[in-house]
Amino acid sequence: MKIKRALISVSNKQGVVEFARKLHEAGVEIVSTGGTMKAIKEAGIPVTYVSDVTGFPEIMDGRVKTLNPYIHGGILAVRDNPEHVREMEEHHITGIDLVAVNLYPFKETIAKPNVTLAEAIENIDIGGPSMLRSAAKNFESVAVVTEPERYDAILEEMRANDGATTRDTRVQLALKVFQTTNAYDGAIARWLGSQLGVEAELHPAQRDLHLVKQQDLRYGENPHQAAMYYRMPEFATAHSLVNAEQLNGKELSYNNYLDLDAAWTAVREFDEPACV
Repeated sequence: MKIKRALISVSNKQGVVEFARKLHEAGVEIVSTGGTMKAIKEAGIPVTYVSDVTGFPEIMDGRVKTLNPYIHGGILAVRDNPEHVREMEEHHITGIDLVAVNLYPFKETIAKPNVTLAEAIENIDIGGPSMLRSAAKNFESVAVVTEPERYDAILEEMRANDGATTRDTRVQLALKVFQTTNAYDGAIARWLGSQLGVEAELHPAQRDLHLVKQQDLRYGENPHQAAMYYRMPEFATAHSLVNAEQLNGKELSYNNYLDLDAAWTAVREFDEPACV
């Protein structure tokens, strides 16, 4: 699907101006919001304000700005569905072929000392996940990107495909979106639960874990088995094994980590200096 119109709305402004410039040079119309639009406009790049698309101002301190049929209709319309095309024409909805969004920094906010509940709540993104999920659902027609590190690859693919992205790329990008929103919502649920005292149950019926791969291991429990080491970022304290530094020796295996964990667990039983 050739990219003719892009919606860019990011908290992390890394690389966004250059990305917008390259999209404009490729003939792509850019729609944007608030601070992102300001940065793009100040760089001399033509940009359409989202309120000029929706016909409605950003309201409630920016809580409501993209939750509008002119935005989500443009993202979700199935381009080869005649009824969708007819409804787009009837309601004057223009398609959006690329969505570049990253989310409010909730994890960074709750990591601050003495963060308040009100401050954390204001960093729960609503419009961002909605746009990301809409674009990911419609990956047959729309490319969606959450990471600044992917901007150059998307531009390169557009150059190689007459302004279009490939289906394989759009599928991979869509998968990344659902992984991102899943982790984002999980972080919110865990933090709110801890703050509001609703996770006191020792053995809850359901417990969701967000795991990030730390490294590939030399092998699993047996030499013919593969193994990976994962960490839980929110619980990886400075003195957890996952943050240990290997000073010498070959790559570790699953069994090595079992031994390390047993040793570290044993030595932590002591209040005074000890070794295992």
